[in-house]
Amino acid sequence: MTPGAAGPAGSAIQLTAAWVAAQMDGTMVAGDATRGFGDVSIDTRTLKPGDIYVGIRGERFDGAEFAGAAIEAGAAGVVVPRRSAKVLAERNVVVIEVDDTTVALQALAHGIRREAGTKVVAITGSAGKTTTKEVTSDFLEARYRVVRNRGNFNNHIGLPLSLIELRQRPEIAVVELGMNHAGEISTLVRVAEPDVRVWTNVGEAHLGFFASIDAIADAKAEIFEGAGASTLLVANADDPRITARLGAFRGRVVTFGIEGDFADVRASAVEDRGIEGISARVTTRHGAVDITTPLIGRANLANILAATAVAEEFGVALATVVTRAAHLRPAARRGEVLRMPSGVTVIDDSYNANPDATKKALGVLAESQASRRIAVIGEMLELGERSSELHQGVGRAVVDARVDVLVSVGGAPAKALADAAVAAGMPAAGVHHFATSDEAANAMPALVRAGDLVLVKGSRGVKTDRVVDRLRAEQG
Repeated sequence: MTPGAAGPAGSAIQLTAAWVAAQMDGTMVAGDATRGFGDVSIDTRTLKPGDIYVGIRGERFDGAEFAGAAIEAGAAGVVVPRRSAKVLAERNVVVIEVDDTTVALQALAHGIRREAGTKVVAITGSAGKTTTKEVTSDFLEARYRVVRNRGNFNNHIGLPLSLIELRQRPEIAVVELGMNHAGEISTLVRVAEPDVRVWTNVGEAHLGFFASIDAIADAKAEIFEGAGASTLLVANADDPRITARLGAFRGRVVTFGIEGDFADVRASAVEDRGIEGISARVTTRHGAVDITTPLIGRANLANILAATAVAEEFGVALATVVTRAAHLRPAARRGEVLRMPSGVTVIDDSYNANPDATKKALGVLAESQASRRIAVIGEMLELGERSSELHQGVGRAVVDARVDVLVSVGGAPAKALADAAVAAGMPAAGVHHFATSDEAANAMPALVRAGDLVLVKGSRGVKTDRVVDRLRAEQG
């Protein structure tokens, strides 16, 4: 796939008042239609003079109420709900009224996406989205001008803000699509209109909002929507819930996988070296190469395979993939290996967690050499009625990983995890439970010693990153 009509560097799309209003299907009730805007903002705290402010209604606030503050901060224009602009119209700025400000932001992003001529790669899945996005972007940057959405800007507001950056007409954009309810991926696909879609996996993340894991798979399968004959889907051949749904996709399919020899991009002769990284023989339709990467675990190997499939679609040579894979680094708190001067090593995987991902992280712990293995596991949120059962499964996996010390953090499900580890044979003296990450962080200095390898993982709401920060302060 060759990038299309993306303009040369520097030929940015100009955001004029008339063009913005037209994309949003809005009504300009004040200001000069030819006035241009510097950028698009939804936050008066970061707004720059000359920007256009969109007053988004959130769960705890209505951004339209801050339109006056945006003007005081230098906004050249504001977007507000209809019948709310009487006072604003007197402020010598562009005022655009719309039916729904969130929908208007999405429409503007979609308009920019179409005008830019950029090829869009969109990634979804229960785990690995951000790493796959980062690795894919890294591989593609060997040949193309690439933008990627910042951090986890992957929802109904974050994705449009990321797509607005296509104003600079990059050749390729790599974005991730997140969701925790049915229908959300569908909305994001309509906004992004991706040329290449990547589906990493299906897991228990957000199970509390769905009747079953199959229902999660159906929601993820919304990434199929709007595909044409030329649209490419890069799909995980090792996930039966994905392969069972591939027949519904109307475009081309390229699969990746580690298990078996049937995937289009596949890994064999895998050597998992724990915290030292992973190596494998990777075979594609263009040949076979040996890849070694410092990214840890088979989950990251799968992410690299997905990125390789995308890179090949855009003509990036396998030799380039090999070189770039050798120098990959994890995103912050997503499998970072921190070697402390005290002799303690920490795997900081504290950004987020679900049962599948936590078990895979424990697998990395099991493959690593250390005097003792310590697992700090925070409660995994949004798992619904099966939460305790799923936590118990992770507790048993702790024993399988030969963990010497377990620290569980959170409420009743986290306690169930700890109890399950003891029931599976872990000595009770090696198991500690704390209600909060602050309590766990305070206890950690007395629990670790030189030569220990510590895995820290948990849902963002549990804030296990505080345990990592305390270890860095004490052991650094």
